[in-house]
Amino acid sequence: MTYRIIGDSCLDLTEALKKDPHYQIIPLTLQVGQTMVVDDHTFNQQEFIRLMKSDPECPKTACPSPELFKEAYGCPEENIFVICLSEHLSGTYNSALLGKQLYEEEHGAKNICVLSSHSASAGELNLAMYIQDLCEQGLAFQEIVKRATAYRDDMKTCFVLESLDYLRKNGRLSGLQAFFATTLNIKPVMSANSGVIIKVDQARGISKALQRMCDYAVNAVEDTRERVLVIAHCNCPKRAEFVKAEMEKRGSYKDIIITETAGVATVYANDGGIVIAL
Repeated sequence: MTYRIIGDSCLDLTEALKKDPHYQIIPLTLQVGQTMVVDDHTFNQQEFIRLMKSDPECPKTACPSPELFKEAYGCPEENIFVICLSEHLSGTYNSALLGKQLYEEEHGAKNICVLSSHSASAGELNLAMYIQDLCEQGLAFQEIVKRATAYRDDMKTCFVLESLDYLRKNGRLSGLQAFFATTLNIKPVMSANSGVIIKVDQARGISKALQRMCDYAVNAVEDTRERVLVIAHCNCPKRAEFVKAEMEKRGSYKDIIITETAGVATVYANDGGIVIAL
């Protein structure tokens, strides 16, 4: 079968997968103060972090237009799988759905599956790699959609951030949670419930919080041996390796992938953030 996997730019591909022609990224736009940045291959994480730290305004993100998705659906591949940020975090999912409607009004029906990941970053990548594996096995389109949806619903995403400021300022957290995290050095362990961010634990200091995150993630699944673990980090490769080692103490996995956040996840994870999905 011929296939293409389309993701918004919170699908944090590894360097190897960026070169895989089966993947295409539709970028969001980032804004810090008066500076606009397209979250594509030109994104410079170090410069963007510097920009965020130097500007008192909260960075913002804007989802791609339906027209961009519509154009992407015109690719020659017969089967298209679109993986988006949770609809509770971004309008990208709705934009992708509208793009499908516009495409089919002009060109007729095509095998296009638009999936909210109910996640972000590491979760989007984990789901994308699962779909690619099914495509390479040659499964039928509808069977892949069925299995991918079940996989998405069973996947666990967790994260620990140095700072919750940007999530709070963008309306994703309560002010109380942000207060405790910054004032008392208590780092919440966050997860997601059908794409909605929830707090599942906390610890004083980042190392203990990461260990608590690992405890929660492993306890939340039945058998880690059947899971792919994806670790996404924002400018902290040593911290990602620490999480990998901690997770390996707690179980074995089909594979472990470490990737770096692109622009959207850098906005929310901020310098030093870690996101895992399994």
